[in-house]
Amino acid sequence: MAQKQIEVTCPCCATHLVVDVLTQTVLKHAQPRQLDETGKEILDESRWDQARDKVKGRLDGGDDKFDSALSREKSRSRDLDELFKKAQDKLAGREPDAGGE
Repeated sequence: MAQKQIEVTCPCCATHLVVDVLTQTVLKHAQPRQLDETGKEILDESRWDQARDKVKGRLDGGDDKFDSALSREKSRSRDLDELFKKAQDKLAGREPDAGGE
């Protein structure tokens, strides 16, 4: 089975890339990690904050969407009954007119 993704390191900026072989698109990229004078990786707290905010935004919006979809489903039967009754009333209102023509 052929490999679908390849991992490449850019020779210019040392960015790590994951490329889809079939579509020739970059799926993931990671900039090179910066090291301090002791050789330990310097953690960028702003990246963590951005990721947390992005996930929180998705979760907050998801709860509202779920609640609204749930309330629509709960009232769906009642709404369909009302539409059916309106259609029956409309049909009943037309029958005498149709018979008189």
